[in-house]
Amino acid sequence: MANNSTHTKFYFAALSLTAILFFVLDIVLGSVSISIKEIFNVFFSADKVESHVSNIIINFRLPRTCVALLAGVALSVSGLQMQTVFRNPLADPYLLGVSSGANLGVALFLLGSSIFSIILPTIVSNFCIASAAFIGSALTLLLVLIVSIRIRDIMTVLIFGIMFSGAATAIVGLLQYKSNESAVKTFVVWTFGNLGSSTFNEIKIMFAIIFIGLIIVIFSIKKLNVLLLGDVYAQTVGVNLKLTRIIIFVSTSLLTGSIVAFCGPVGFIGIAVPHIARMIFRRADHRILVPACILLGANIMVFCDIISQLPGSNIVIPINIVVAFVGIPVIIWIILSNKKIINE
Repeated sequence: MANNSTHTKFYFAALSLTAILFFVLDIVLGSVSISIKEIFNVFFSADKVESHVSNIIINFRLPRTCVALLAGVALSVSGLQMQTVFRNPLADPYLLGVSSGANLGVALFLLGSSIFSIILPTIVSNFCIASAAFIGSALTLLLVLIVSIRIRDIMTVLIFGIMFSGAATAIVGLLQYKSNESAVKTFVVWTFGNLGSSTFNEIKIMFAIIFIGLIIVIFSIKKLNVLLLGDVYAQTVGVNLKLTRIIIFVSTSLLTGSIVAFCGPVGFIGIAVPHIARMIFRRADHRILVPACILLGANIMVFCDIISQLPGSNIVIPINIVVAFVGIPVIIWIILSNKKIINE
């Protein structure tokens, strides 16, 4: 037991240090070469730095890095919760249809505006895209909560989420078919994910929502551990299954909805990170897995953001393409090994 505890502390310390390292590297590296001294001066001696250097760091790299960190944390913890509640190793944060609801909201705004020939300024458009995505994910959450209250079987809730996703996808397809090429391209680009379009005011909103979601997760850790042992055991020890699921669904939707609203539907992180956490820590205890997912998610997402910018070039690869190279091998490993990690 003591040996286990020592290893756990070592892994947490190592992940904390690498998170700091990746955070700094994400700010340092980019298409424009900026020395560490200049970056240091931006924060502590602004008068010694040229305005364009300060602008790159403060208005582009720092916000992007903060968003990457928040996205990694939120999606990883959401994925862990969904895998626990549904006891399915392939469950992800979008299982409830939150992403499909957000997609539908953005499609109605972007493609609907195109169909009715409404031209919106870029600034208004960017703000409204985030609002439309959040409203779409919030309405989806409301539907899921109504179903959760009326239906006891968790698999029925899962099927409902899949059916809603299918219906939303069909409506989005119809809107794409009727819209012009420019609007369709804008919508498709949004689905690729974007960590660099948020302002500090938007990051504050994102942080507040994610903070609330994480607080709910922390207070739900004991119940998540009980759910690992099955619904019958959970009811035996006095856990209110309906209320517990509703709380977890609210938390997951807050965490996931905020990221989808401001970054687009970033995939794979929510599936892969919880499994990587289990492989590293060899524990099923959520008192270990929740902080492990927070640190691992932050590390992996910021690392993927560094890669996506292809330091030294003017090319930026969409973040969903980069995270796919991280998430897909993990998912293939899960399927081929056929390990029921969540029940270990």
